Amino acid sequence: QVLLVDSGGGLVQAGGSLRLSCAASGFTFSRYTMGWFRQAPGKEREFVAHISWTGATTYYADSVKGRFTISRDNAKNTVYLAMSSLKPEDTAVYYCAASPRTVGVQSLMQPAEYPYWGQGTQVTVSS
Repeated sequence: QVLLVDSGGGLVQAGGSLRLSCAASGFTFSRYTMGWFRQAPGKEREFVAHISWTGATTYYADSVKGRFTISRDNAKNTVYLAMSSLKPEDTAVYYCAASPRTVGVQSLMQPAEYPYWGQGTQVTVSS
């Protein structure tokens, strides 16, 4: 059974930092592209970042580029999202997701490419 467990969210002041984690099980983690998405109240789920199965290639939404870093540890079946210089507009529920697709930077920005999802972790940034 595939399971993705998101953790690490919380309340932080603007300018602060958080690191999210996503522990995976039930599939061959090292063969999947991993992504992070977020969804704010009343808005559609949006792409944040993705990382290739080797960890060699990463891609970010323009809104988080230079502030967020996605990484993975295939030995621990875990993907991370380090977030710094947080802004109130970063407030959302953050979800990790797994995709068997290994190519297509633009395609991997689409939630539909990810069959497996975590339960989400709330990040709230106060001004």
